[in-house]
Amino acid sequence: MDPYITEWLNLILRFAHVITGIAWIGASFYFVWLDNHLEKPPSWKSDKGIGGDLWAIHGGGFYEIAKYKHAPEQMPKLLHWFKWEAYSTWLTGFILLSLMFYLGAETYLIDPSVAELSPVVAISIGLASIIGGWLIYDLLCRTPLAKHSLVLGIILMLLICGLSYALSQTFSARGAFMHVGAVVGTIMAGNVFFTIMPSQRALVSSVEKGEPVDPSWGAKAKLRSTHNTYATLPLIFIMISNHYPMIFNHQYNWAVLMVIFVITAAIRQYFVARHKGNENKMVLLFAGLLTIGLMVAIAPKATVANKANIIEVAKVKSIINQRCTACHSKANTDPIFTIAQGGVVLDTLSDMNRWAPRIQARAIDAKDMPFINKTQMTNDERDYLASWIAQGALTK
Repeated sequence: MDPYITEWLNLILRFAHVITGIAWIGASFYFVWLDNHLEKPPSWKSDKGIGGDLWAIHGGGFYEIAKYKHAPEQMPKLLHWFKWEAYSTWLTGFILLSLMFYLGAETYLIDPSVAELSPVVAISIGLASIIGGWLIYDLLCRTPLAKHSLVLGIILMLLICGLSYALSQTFSARGAFMHVGAVVGTIMAGNVFFTIMPSQRALVSSVEKGEPVDPSWGAKAKLRSTHNTYATLPLIFIMISNHYPMIFNHQYNWAVLMVIFVITAAIRQYFVARHKGNENKMVLLFAGLLTIGLMVAIAPKATVANKANIIEVAKVKSIINQRCTACHSKANTDPIFTIAQGGVVLDTLSDMNRWAPRIQARAIDAKDMPFINKTQMTNDERDYLASWIAQGALTK
């Protein structure tokens, strides 16, 4: 496919994915907040079957919101459902994943330094991880473990940890992270499609037929909805993580991701508890300290940069021209990246001096550039550039 067309498809799909994701997560956050802020209604409302109510002001008007214990006496003519936000987010995300990591498997998904895979094998592993992740999760939620939230949570965390490690030993760092995100996103959308919506349809059907409501439907939907709530922030983090090689390109990136799962889940727990009036700032403090600890733990080691070395500027230019300018030039020669990535142009020594901090961060500290090291930059060349930068990134 023409790279220009691919870029436009990528842009449109990513934009759509972000919009639908905002709609889904926004609705999810709102309803969790709403449930946790409902108050005991007055007796005249309670007699009508209302279990909780809430007053709010927004957009210049007052809102009175009521939630029934089970169901109203009569179904309203117009009932709003919340499902397409989830479905649209998953569909746009899967198409985007397919466009980047499957059609572009040799560029984005496969890293020969990690594992020598053919595109067919790599794509098969990716799809199997997504489908298998959902099936295993769904099976566990149908066992008696569903009644033991803490035990189930620990088991799920161990499974996602194992998956993260396995994928990090199979795919490129970006590919591994994105597939963990795809598994989590599929689980969340699957919860909506296979459990939450059927439970709500059964509830509506019972009310319409005048039959008693089976409380197990609500319990199943509540469990999956709770899981979705705590998976939201880890998923959002994974979506933006490919901009930060210090995270995904770390030697123990799978462990880093698991720590971030814990941090983001703790943050979500803090706000859920706060909604209920049980604010526990120690949870937020724990998340903050764990974040600082992670920052310290994964900080890049000091690069060998000898300020006394005699650096030949011509050699610096030769290294960068040979290893970097295929993707960072006013006239790129790379067949995939036809436009200077990130706006970084390294055609002249002045350009190289200007972007020296970026070269330090990406090519030397994170070793994320060249992309999947497709131009085979050596460690000696990285050290040479580090010494050049340490001496002031001279151009003469």
